[in-house]
Formats: sequence, structure tokens, C-alpha cells
Amino acid sequence: MALPLKLDAIEDLPRTPASDVKKLGWRGVMKAIGRMGKVVVTNHNEPEAVIIPAEEYDAMIRALHEAEAKNDSALDELRHRFDERLASLQAADAGDRLRALMHGPAKLRGKVKAGASH
Repeated sequence: MALPLKLDAIEDLPRTPASDVKKLGWRGVMKAIGRMGKVVVTNHNEPEAVIIPAEEYDAMIRALHEAEAKNDSALDELRHRFDERLASLQAADAGDRLRALMHGPAKLRGKVKAGASH
């Protein structure tokens, strides 16, 4: 079953010094994970590692893959729109259409149009 992804800032996570990890051993660390969900292991009070359950790691990886897929989809859409515009410029009558557009009156409909935004 997929867990919802909840990411906390490293400063907000429970901490344990590396010396406690050595003292308690892996079994003790896993008990702490069971109680607290995740643990920041510190060395001289500086974060060195975050230990999280495997299910949470899997949820993070899934979320990253989904975000990457959305970005790829958006990029593909932009690429498709660009290719369509480029194709219209490469048509045999593109020059004639552009000249006709430039020589014709502007249709502003009461709006000011300037720069790349028009």
C-alpha cells in the first residue's frame, strides 16, 4: 500500500547522535524509526544521514518519477507547438503570407500591442 508523501525539513526531524547508533546497534535504530518515523543521525551535532523507512523512500522515488513525467509532458507539448509554428514558416507560401500581414492594417481592437507578447 502506498504511503502519502510527507517531507519534513531536516531541522524538524528527530535527531540521534552517531554514538547512540553505535551503542544501540541496528536493532535500536530500527526501534527509534518505528517510534519516530525517521531519524537524523548527527556527528558533532551536524546532520550526516537521514534514516527513513523503505516505504517512504519508495514514495519519494514515485513522486520524483511523477514530477519528471509531468515535466517531460509539458516539454513535449511546448516542442509540439514550436514545431507546428516552425512548419507554418517553412510552407511554400510563408513569405507571401508574412508580406501580406506586414502590409495590411493592424487589428488592435482597442488594445496596445508591443514586443514579443503580441
